[in-house]
This record gives sequence, structure tokens and C-alpha cells, in this order.
Amino acid sequence: MLERTDHVAIVSGANRGVGLAVARRLLDAGYRVSAGARDTDALRAALADHHVVAGEDADERVVLHRYDATELGSDEAWVAATVERFGRLDVVVNNAGILDETPLEDLTMEDIDRLVDVNVKAPLRMTQLTLPHLRAGEAGRIVNLSSLSGVRVKGTFAPGYAMTKHAVIALGEATKQLAWDDGVRVTAVCPGFIATDMIEHLGNDPDTIISPDDLAELIATTIALPNSASVAQLNVACLLEPHF
Repeated sequence: MLERTDHVAIVSGANRGVGLAVARRLLDAGYRVSAGARDTDALRAALADHHVVAGEDADERVVLHRYDATELGSDEAWVAATVERFGRLDVVVNNAGILDETPLEDLTMEDIDRLVDVNVKAPLRMTQLTLPHLRAGEAGRIVNLSSLSGVRVKGTFAPGYAMTKHAVIALGEATKQLAWDDGVRVTAVCPGFIATDMIEHLGNDPDTIISPDDLAELIATTIALPNSASVAQLNVACLLEPHF
């Protein structure tokens, strides 16, 4: 394992669900964390147990920043503020994403545009913006939250979502090919159902599906591995998946 307690991680969608669990886990592990979300008040409340407050009195290991995956420029401002505060950037967790369950025959171009903007273009822009900083450290890490829907298509469930999550895996593979010699390692994390508000309406028993804290633990372990033990894709299932 790498000693990474002086390193800086940037986590999108960090006000709830997997993003919040990852931000908390990395803070507990000693990382400095830049947490991004559209609602900074909700973000501050979610991380209150880590003594995050506003303004100059903020925890020296935490940056809270507004980030909207659909808003050009918010990503650039966030990355710039993080590097200005901490002087470096070592880990990027592209977690922000949306789900659309519209059936294939009913999908509109507006539906696809919204999915692509958040699930594909946003991590692409974050990768482009952060890659120079990750290369500089010679042990940079990118974690892209994909899905088992990015590995296989299960029946007729959420075809537009599956399309974008397949694209996220392709983005990570392209990034890995580009920056491998600079020590950058990229992991696509592909979970099944996770106990978050995104899928509450599906009626899953939260005790039988993936806990955000368990997924955060896997992500923390993956990014702490040395360059010689790269995990390209991490499939995490809560149900029997004959494909894997």
C-alpha cells in the first residue's frame, strides 16, 4: 500500500450516497479532501461530523466547493481552488451521475443529452482538467463510477443510462493508455444496486444491496495500491451475476 495521508482527493457528488461515503472514508484515512456538489449547504451539513465550517475557519484538510456537472466552468473553478488551497492533486473520484429509466422506444434526444452531459462529458472534462496535476505526482489515481450496467445490459432496464456507463469505462481505458507511463492509474468501479436515494423508488431492501460505506472501503483500498497493482475494473455485485 502507498502512504497517501499527505495526498489530495477531489470527490464529486459528495453531499450524499457514494460520494459522501468516499469523502468521509478518505478523510478518516488522512487524505485532504476537496468535496464538490451543487448544494454547498447540504454538503457542509453532510460533512459536519468532520468539523467542516464555512470561511476562514474551515478544517484545514477540507475544501467545500460548488460543482454542477452540467455547468461549464464550475469544474474548472473547483479544480483551481483545490490546487490553490492544497498545492497538489492526487486522486479524482468522478462520482456525480444521474439515472434515467426511460424505455428504449421512448427515449428522446433530450433524455440522452442530459445523461451524456452528466455521466460522460462531466468526467471527461474533470479528467482533462486534472490530468496535468495527477501526472506531476507520478502516482495519480482516477476512479470513475460506472455501473454493472456499464458492463452488461440487463433486460430492458435503463438503456440510456447503460449507454453512458459503457462510455465511462471507455473514457477510463483511454485515459489509462495515455497516462500510464506517468504513473496515473484509472479504475472503473461498477456496482450493482447501492443503498442510496437514487434507487429508493425501486423498492430494494437496503440490507440486501451494496452499502455506500462498503463501496467507499473498496475505493479507498484501490487507490492506495502501488502503481504495480492497478485495478482496471472493479465489479461489485449484490445479486448473482452469471456474466462475471
